[in-house]
Amino acid sequence: MVLTPLKPPRYLLLLRKFMAYRCPLPASSSSSSSLQCSSRSLSSLSSRFRPSLCFKPRVSFPLRRSPRRFLVQNVVSPRAFMSSSTVDESLQEGARSKAYGSDQIQVLKGLEPVRKRPGMYIGSTGPRGLHHLVYEILDNAIDEAQAGYASRIEVVLHSDNSVSIADDGRGIPTDLHPVTQKSALETVLTVLHAGGKFGGSNSGYSVSGGLHGVGLSVVNALSEGLEVTVWRDGREYQQKYSRGNPVTTLTCQIFPVESKDRQGTRIRFWPDKEVFTTAIEFDHNTISGRIRELAFLNPKLTITLKREDNDPEKSQYDEYFYAGGLVEYVNWLNMDKKTLHDVVGLSRKVDGITIDMALQWCSDAYSDTILGYANSIRTIDGGTHIDGFKTSLTRTLNNLGKKSKIVKDKDVSLSGEHVREGLTCIVSVKVPSPEFEGQTKTRLGNPEVRKVVEQCVQEYLTEYLELHPDVLDSILSKALNALKAALAAKRARELVRQKSVLRSSSLPGKLADCSSTNPEEAEIFIVEGDSAGGSAKQGRDRRFQAILPLRGKILNIERRDEAAMYKNEEIQNLILGLGLGVKGEDFKKEALRYHRIIILTDADVDGAHIRTLLLTFFYRYQRALFDEGCIYVGVPPLYKVERGKQVHYCYDDEQLKKLQNSFPQNASYNIQRFKGLGEMMPAQLWETTLDPERRLLKQLVVEDAAEANVVFSSLMGARVDGRKELIKNSASTINIEQLDI
Repeated sequence: MVLTPLKPPRYLLLLRKFMAYRCPLPASSSSSSSLQCSSRSLSSLSSRFRPSLCFKPRVSFPLRRSPRRFLVQNVVSPRAFMSSSTVDESLQEGARSKAYGSDQIQVLKGLEPVRKRPGMYIGSTGPRGLHHLVYEILDNAIDEAQAGYASRIEVVLHSDNSVSIADDGRGIPTDLHPVTQKSALETVLTVLHAGGKFGGSNSGYSVSGGLHGVGLSVVNALSEGLEVTVWRDGREYQQKYSRGNPVTTLTCQIFPVESKDRQGTRIRFWPDKEVFTTAIEFDHNTISGRIRELAFLNPKLTITLKREDNDPEKSQYDEYFYAGGLVEYVNWLNMDKKTLHDVVGLSRKVDGITIDMALQWCSDAYSDTILGYANSIRTIDGGTHIDGFKTSLTRTLNNLGKKSKIVKDKDVSLSGEHVREGLTCIVSVKVPSPEFEGQTKTRLGNPEVRKVVEQCVQEYLTEYLELHPDVLDSILSKALNALKAALAAKRARELVRQKSVLRSSSLPGKLADCSSTNPEEAEIFIVEGDSAGGSAKQGRDRRFQAILPLRGKILNIERRDEAAMYKNEEIQNLILGLGLGVKGEDFKKEALRYHRIIILTDADVDGAHIRTLLLTFFYRYQRALFDEGCIYVGVPPLYKVERGKQVHYCYDDEQLKKLQNSFPQNASYNIQRFKGLGEMMPAQLWETTLDPERRLLKQLVVEDAAEANVVFSSLMGARVDGRKELIKNSASTINIEQLDI
């Protein structure tokens, strides 16, 4: 969990600035006194705008663990005030900035740039960046396996929140480096852009995921402690580091005779608490998802994951080995779907570029899942290999359809969206000199890869589908049905395009809009039913908060085609009210009417179901909403505890127990369990759930696209038997007494 400040609405910032300047300050007052004065003035003024009750300030307690398929962040809004002393400081800074000379040019040495700007190297200082440290070391071990020198990797999540990764590769060289006059081991750990993956005759790897020679040194710089052990040449070498600097010399001891052939590298590191903004806690499920991917992509490699715990019963051990490679990967992704044919696999090497691909169409899926990898690195934003595949697939199926007379109308041409409906595909390329965008490598940029992928896909699919006409018939039939559904929904699509969301006449009738027209400060709550909608409309701040009540449960678009989706009234209300545009078109964040879309449902089974239906719609209709961080889940309180004139709100059973334990044994108090938002008074709903200063929000971001796809298919797909098995297997983890039906 990471606390991410949200930008306060513009009117609130202006109000705070106004009150800071209006507040009279004594000549000897300090900045702290001015802060208190501004705070009191703002509090007294804000009370005129919002009715308040006598509540005890809410204490933040840790939330329950969220599903592993999404990265969840607790989001609160900070209080920010401006005092007159701040104005003086800003004027002084302005004067200093005019005197711009050579003494103000900073030169960062060694690993200082990494500690100064860690986000540039690992993406963020939150959970994502924390796990990126593991991936950097893991990718180094994978490079050894891709080079043919390693067959086993062991990952251990230790109970002290450290991680160790060991491989049986060649081991990092330990001899003296001719340029740095340090050992090669210390060089790669302490010098940026030092490594064996820059290509050329002196490169240690023909294919690798590392490019810049910064991965291991970045992990070292951002760790308060790091231990490296190397086994090679019949010896064991060890050295310790702290925040990028060696704290011991490189030691060496000779192996006993029975272990003289052992070789490899082990890195163990403790992330630096001074760098990361969240608690140092590695998520087992997140790391296991990445390891599973790597095991699928490297069929000759065995990867183990061990989680240590002070309680031996909570320790975990998993081993990942998939001899079938990408074919097994596609089978795993489609295990809860009705497939049209067997998995089609391709593996070729052209001009030094290796292409591995596996694909399969499913009859009960109405969206595509295409995952791209370059040198075992997941390219989240695609790249030339994905572009080449999509182009070649559309062209090939159109040519084969017209050649086989299945597509009879000469004027009809299947678009890429229709061809890919129901497709699950993995495209993995291995490139000697890959060009990635940034250190985090989210998109492949090599132009030559596109040409090679296009050629291979066209040749192989043409040959395979001509030899298997039944598979071609089923794929083209699926694509033609998608085309018919698109034509049937054309009028609804045009309605969405033509209606301007800026005109009030085009907005849903039940939408209670806000007065702000700035999407960055506007937010919308999607609530369940008119009862909750009534309370939310009365309790909201109508200047920047909009309310959209839903009538019952929306359509499950995982099981329905596009035509049925556009005809559904609740779906239409969501599309028009939020300004989502049309499915399949490029996402435009500036077209959104609200940059915070908050799902707020009751704390019962029906509320959980509605929340899942909404998440399915957003994920399948506009996946980019998650990538842009626009989707949130509101957390209403479960309990209201009254003791005398004091009122406490508890958000889960753990908080309730902690509160009860804080009371004297003979204390009398009353507990109210909220089952629906409609049970709360408008003022209560504001204080606990709507007020940006006090509420709890969970921001949902897709961390593992493959596993998220499996979740939606399992929970919302047409395969009832798979869902029944999932429920049976999970029944033992549920407390029946707390089940609210």
